[in-house]
Amino acid sequence: MRRLGWIFLALVLFLGAVYLWPAPGQSFEQVYASAPAEKVAALQAFRANYPPSSLEVDGVNWEYLATGSGAQTILFLHGMTGSYDIWWQQIETLRDANRVVSVTYPAVDSLAELERGVLVILDQEGVTTFNVVGTSLGGYLAQYLVARHPERIQKAVFSNTFPPTDLYQEKYGTVGSLIPYVPEWLVMNILKGSFESSIYPTSGNDDFTLAFLNEMVSGRMRKAQVSGRYQCVVEQYELPAETRVPVLIIEASNDPLVDLELRQQLKASYPDAQIVTVDNGHFPYLATPELYTQELITFFNQ
Repeated sequence: MRRLGWIFLALVLFLGAVYLWPAPGQSFEQVYASAPAEKVAALQAFRANYPPSSLEVDGVNWEYLATGSGAQTILFLHGMTGSYDIWWQQIETLRDANRVVSVTYPAVDSLAELERGVLVILDQEGVTTFNVVGTSLGGYLAQYLVARHPERIQKAVFSNTFPPTDLYQEKYGTVGSLIPYVPEWLVMNILKGSFESSIYPTSGNDDFTLAFLNEMVSGRMRKAQVSGRYQCVVEQYELPAETRVPVLIIEASNDPLVDLELRQQLKASYPDAQIVTVDNGHFPYLATPELYTQELITFFNQ
């Protein structure tokens, strides 16, 4: 019996060590080693020049950037593996003529909590009406805001995203439900593998896109954030019968995360939307930022 007890204890310690093994970590220099040096330096300069602010909302700390001084405000909402500065190239260009707000989602697990945090930040910054640009999960959240607060939103961009649907739950439901119970290092390694196998090639083998995403899973994002964001992706809500807010949909013909059926459902949900189709995967604002930003400028200036 004593021997069995020691074996059991050893097994518990082994499993505990496996579960608590640190998530993969790399230095900034290691992550961006293959990315264009000029672009990497520009990102570093952006972070130095525009550090984020913090605001506590319902006991949760939110990180966000508010900059620029234009008459109109543009709110940027990132996807599952993003942060406020994933939009840095758009912010650099747009801040001269616009007020820009970009947020990082903390570890919350409902669209209502995301909505609450975003609106408190906007109120803190004195923003009453705004344009919104959301990609992937951020595009899903942007639709949620348009559905619930159309009086506050002037124009909306839904990029590389999908309407309320049960397809994601059917496709990824089992895997997503396991995230809270899987070691953090394994979650981050799985994400890193998906970046290399599907995101990188569809981006046109853009080294900067891959580097930014790998930085996210090398310490900038925690498992609790991944789990919460997944819960938001599969949360269902009702779209209004019609949307009077002008909408631009940016989609990618080779998006590895938003397949043709989902893209068709999104366009059917917004029949009056303008459509721009690109061919550089799920992160066109990273892979071809000039093209993406020009589409935003054209739409907001109409």
